[in-house]
Amino acid sequence: MKLSHFNFELPEELLAEHPSDIRDESRLMVLDRANQTIEHKLFKDVIDYFEEDDIMILNNTKVFPARLFGNKEKTGARIEVFLLRELNEEQRLWDVLVDPARKIRIGNKLYFGEDEMLVAEVIDNTTSRGRTLRFLYDGSYNEFRRKLTELGETPLPKYIKREVEPEDAERYQTIFAKNEGAVAAPTAGLHFSRHLLKRLEIKGVKLPEVTLHVGLGTFNPVEVEDLSKHKMDSEEIFITQPTVDTINNGIKTKKRICAVGTTAMRTIESSVSSNGLLNAYSGWTNKFIFPPYEFSIANSMITNFHTPKSTLLMMTSAFAGHDFLKKAYDEAVKEKYRFYTYGDAMLII
Repeated sequence: MKLSHFNFELPEELLAEHPSDIRDESRLMVLDRANQTIEHKLFKDVIDYFEEDDIMILNNTKVFPARLFGNKEKTGARIEVFLLRELNEEQRLWDVLVDPARKIRIGNKLYFGEDEMLVAEVIDNTTSRGRTLRFLYDGSYNEFRRKLTELGETPLPKYIKREVEPEDAERYQTIFAKNEGAVAAPTAGLHFSRHLLKRLEIKGVKLPEVTLHVGLGTFNPVEVEDLSKHKMDSEEIFITQPTVDTINNGIKTKKRICAVGTTAMRTIESSVSSNGLLNAYSGWTNKFIFPPYEFSIANSMITNFHTPKSTLLMMTSAFAGHDFLKKAYDEAVKEKYRFYTYGDAMLII
């Protein structure tokens, strides 16, 4: 399939700028692949599709406040710095994106905070907007990280035009977030409330966790018509042995195994053994899933409604079937489902 197969027109009013008031009361569209049927529910109804010993795989990554605003030395120009990943803890080196990039060259210094206590020096260009920064800070590493957190703000996606609000710090985080390292939330997980998780546990649904630290690569638009030429940025993943044991037992006993989100799906599909079981893994993945693709682990999936031409839409299409997903998206527009990060959800079974 080609890039042009994944383009569609979306009315602007369907972009969700704010989350639902109650997490599990977002709308839920249920796609049954075997019967090619579509149902309309609330997210909390997802429990009705799972039985005892079925499995939901959660991504427990935690978003850190990755967006900083600083001033360039001498000119005082305001510069946005988006922290992507830490390269070296000891030297305090970070991969970042800067905006406006044309003003930022190697050797420039940036000052952050009213007291300008945090300073960063540009030491390399990585891409047109990418830079490597060395942060200069006299305190300990823990104090430095606290300073970053204090100065940073929640990195909402660019399409959300409003200002960041205090509630975003909590609502742009799943309730099972544990391992800090993501620059964006794994959005399918945002629909789960503590009450719904407890109900799933009581029903006997297993909730193993994986970690994929979401980077901007997940959201980078695909710009080549031939999808096989697209290169995904690498993201760090962790799959523990207890998680592996739970999921592999579910595969062997033919249970419903649901990847909660494209990030959980990408994680498990990055570490499959030759006999179709999951392996423990700690490292990086640049796996790009697009149609046609044979999935090995999960037989169901929860996801949001994604942007045109995105790798997330392509993975969902590979799982649901392209024509069926297109029909579902047409219905979502007609029924005024909310799209993207703070939007509504889809369960594909």
